[in-house]
Amino acid sequence: MGTSSISIRPSALDIAHGAAAAIPSEVSTRPLLGILGVVLGAGLVTLTGRMLSLGLADLKGHAGISFDDGAWLDSAYNASLMFIGPFTVYLGGLLGPRRVLLSAAAIFALTCVFLPFIHSYTLFLAALVLAGMTSGTFYPLTLTFALRAIPLRYLPFTIALYAAFVDGAVNIAPSLYGWYRDHLSWHWMFWNSAAIAPIMILCVYLGIPPTPPRKKSGPAPSFAGFLYLSLGLGFVFAALQQGQRLDWFRSGVFNAWFWCGMFFLLCALVRRLRGPNPLVALPYLGKWNTVLLGGLLFWFRFTLCTTIILIPQSLAIRGLDADQIGPAIIWSALPLLPIAFTAGYLLLRKIDPRLLMAAGLACTAFAAWLNAQYSSTWAAANFYPTELLTGVGQAFAFIGLVGCIVLQAIFTGGLSRPEWVLTFSAFFHVVRLFGGTAGAIYMGHFLAQREKLHSNLLGLHVSAGDWITTQNIHTMTAGLAGKSAGMVAAGERAVDLIGARLRLQAYSLSIVDGFLLIAWSCACALLMVAMLRKSPLDYGDLKEIQQTLSLPKGSKS
Repeated sequence: MGTSSISIRPSALDIAHGAAAAIPSEVSTRPLLGILGVVLGAGLVTLTGRMLSLGLADLKGHAGISFDDGAWLDSAYNASLMFIGPFTVYLGGLLGPRRVLLSAAAIFALTCVFLPFIHSYTLFLAALVLAGMTSGTFYPLTLTFALRAIPLRYLPFTIALYAAFVDGAVNIAPSLYGWYRDHLSWHWMFWNSAAIAPIMILCVYLGIPPTPPRKKSGPAPSFAGFLYLSLGLGFVFAALQQGQRLDWFRSGVFNAWFWCGMFFLLCALVRRLRGPNPLVALPYLGKWNTVLLGGLLFWFRFTLCTTIILIPQSLAIRGLDADQIGPAIIWSALPLLPIAFTAGYLLLRKIDPRLLMAAGLACTAFAAWLNAQYSSTWAAANFYPTELLTGVGQAFAFIGLVGCIVLQAIFTGGLSRPEWVLTFSAFFHVVRLFGGTAGAIYMGHFLAQREKLHSNLLGLHVSAGDWITTQNIHTMTAGLAGKSAGMVAAGERAVDLIGARLRLQAYSLSIVDGFLLIAWSCACALLMVAMLRKSPLDYGDLKEIQQTLSLPKGSKS
């Protein structure tokens, strides 16, 4: 098929020819291994962070860590991910993605092997920081490799697999951790990552070609500038993650971490204004679609609160454990691989990725609205149909989103300069982390405030002296008298039980409000999708042009 079959403007055709020529027809002699390596890395870092959150209680019990000290373990890992995100631009620009991925994955695997044997709290924090800093390189370098090295015939499927691995890691983690704890031990929350990392190393080693040495031209990259920015983002991220627990600006610890981060960010800005950095191209990010896609990624991470917070907590308030909650969540992971290959095929068939994203957000909103019918009597099985719909919606939305991000990088010239694609990747890495944390923080705050409101409203109908309340207390007291130390103790237990019922109903109503919030947030995200500008060409057009360019001169397709 020749280019004459593609009806586009001349300017778009010029862009398409440049982009298709910049993307290689082959990544290496083993392109599928390279693809598997980078998508494994993206899923691995998500799975590790989720397993750490799920196993935090077992971990604190094993090491004898208090609640307040244990709250910093998750922050140590996630803040390290945030720290290394911008710094990966510096490392990737100097050493190349292959060398950074191989070294980081090896250190990460060794750290995960020894983590369960550490009993010192300080040493454990240091090991988690090391694990976060090494695995944090996987995300930005995955997108960098996908944009600069994967041939177009594999790119849509790489995007789909990337989304499936990342989204699937979130949803499969509760069931996987529950199985490990019941049949093996909690140590496998770390050993699971240590077992997968060598597979990733082998795939990266065989599938990603070495990067040519960087030519020394112009000013040297600023190590200090990257360090200031990474430290600033890391401190601010840790402060925000602990803000709800520390009561925000009323806490000296929160103020210290937050304002230290702001100081380092100011230092990074001053350093940037005093001298340019050849590995950073901030003006390149100032495009309409880039900013909107960053906002959509931030918004999409908030919609994940359905499977990360709302459904687990709606079942946990009834005393269900991780292995009992897992079956409800894993239903959202079941359609991921079929959806991934379907979406990849649709992208090659010239389907606009914005349509995939819009369809996914609509499914997610509808599933959240169905979940809003929740009551305190629901079991895990009640969530199976809606979680299946949620999985389909999140998969299509994320694949469409990543597809739009990749097209945006291609048609804004991101392939022409390494510093542009590295800056682009690091930007979306930072947005992804801040979006997930900000979403979780806000949802936790929202549930707490709504629970207080519903407790007060329900309490208005349960007051001392009311005949219905008095009758319920007398009935429950009579039933508890045989198992209590006298009628007074039975009456106190009856009052406590009524209070527990009120708290359960108030929290159930706050969960319903959370589902409705997710539905409305998807509706707002749909408005942002409508404001995205269409890319000049889609993946199918780019593939056709690349095939035409690869034909010998004078031949016809």
